[in-house]
Amino acid sequence: MRVYPARFLLSIGLSIGLIVFSVLMFGCGAANTSSTGPGQTSGSNVQALSVNGGPDSNLRYIDGAFTSVTVCAPGSSTNCQTIGGILVDTGSSGLRILSSALSVSLPAQTNSSSQPMAECAAFADGVTWGAVATADIKINGELASSMPIQIVGSSNFPTVPSDCSSQGVPMDDLAGLGANGLLGLASAIQDCGSACVTSGSQSLGVYYACTSGVCSDTTESLAEQVQNPVASFATDNNGVIIELPAVTGAEASVTGSLIFGIGTQSNNGLGSAKVFGTDQFGFFTTTYNGTVYQPSFLDSGSNAIYFLDAATTGFPICSGQSFLYCPSTPQTINITNNGTNGASGSTSFTVGNGLTLLGNGNDFAINGMGGPGPTIIGAEVFDFGLPFFFGKSVFTAIVGKSTPGGTGPYTAY
Repeated sequence: MRVYPARFLLSIGLSIGLIVFSVLMFGCGAANTSSTGPGQTSGSNVQALSVNGGPDSNLRYIDGAFTSVTVCAPGSSTNCQTIGGILVDTGSSGLRILSSALSVSLPAQTNSSSQPMAECAAFADGVTWGAVATADIKINGELASSMPIQIVGSSNFPTVPSDCSSQGVPMDDLAGLGANGLLGLASAIQDCGSACVTSGSQSLGVYYACTSGVCSDTTESLAEQVQNPVASFATDNNGVIIELPAVTGAEASVTGSLIFGIGTQSNNGLGSAKVFGTDQFGFFTTTYNGTVYQPSFLDSGSNAIYFLDAATTGFPICSGQSFLYCPSTPQTINITNNGTNGASGSTSFTVGNGLTLLGNGNDFAINGMGGPGPTIIGAEVFDFGLPFFFGKSVFTAIVGKSTPGGTGPYTAY
């Protein structure tokens, strides 16, 4: 998933990155042993992550990092619910929970005219539509109070407005989303930003005011928009770290850590990580075979590394799976990433045969998944999805927040 300029709120991760398969599509075979990251980080600012098949027993999600969150009615310590199967996504901002997974009652957000508010969050392959509500968000020892969240598929707004549905099919249930919700931890704080504050073409198809089930486009202030809850933590509020163990080929599952804050405690220092400055949307540039590509971004919500197209890479597309590459032998891709702060660093990743990697239906943490990337405003991009995170500590610094590596936004690894 990816935060985009203006009204392109959420994207790539679920569009070409939502690799979910019916269990009936998998062949037989024993699962590989699950891996656990050595020396997993602990502390009140640390939440466990698991890369597994996801919460739906009828579907299997490939390369998705899942966690749990607790939501409470604002100010309540008893009217609370802990929800698992939440996809951790550094490419979007804000908490979104399926209404089917939510049993606790949360107050609806209303505008100055007492109209209930709803949102259409647009991904490249569909939209999440539903009410905006207010909740306290608790993740281990961290708390964000009275936060706007999206309740996806909420029954009080069953009719999706045409300028929302025209952006894609609704992904309003577990089968469509592949998760019980999304925890968006991008560098941007709000999910739409200034584009939705002022009325105009860029604010259309995002936030809605509703009366008697009929919803019309409207504006939404920054404070009322669905947003990254980390920015509202009392401490540890300047960014996040995702730590996952290395994965060779395909494994049943791996566990890691979601760490809040950068340089705020003894367990979240930058160490030797290199800081790559980004623009407000988390974009930097990548050089591949002498050509500079922009935008590039690190996105835990994408479950493969998506880059360029078959004509550029020379890789064949998998038969029946047009979103994956299928080279005859694993290929090493050498690239150089370049930050807006002048930082430059060479790295590499491997692209394997997608169908071969998916051969064991019991493996859900898979390194080497790669596929043709989308274009953004006509430009080819590098979307460094979850396989890029394996074996690394990946930092995402929030816009305007001070850290030992400078003021966000930036990414580091």
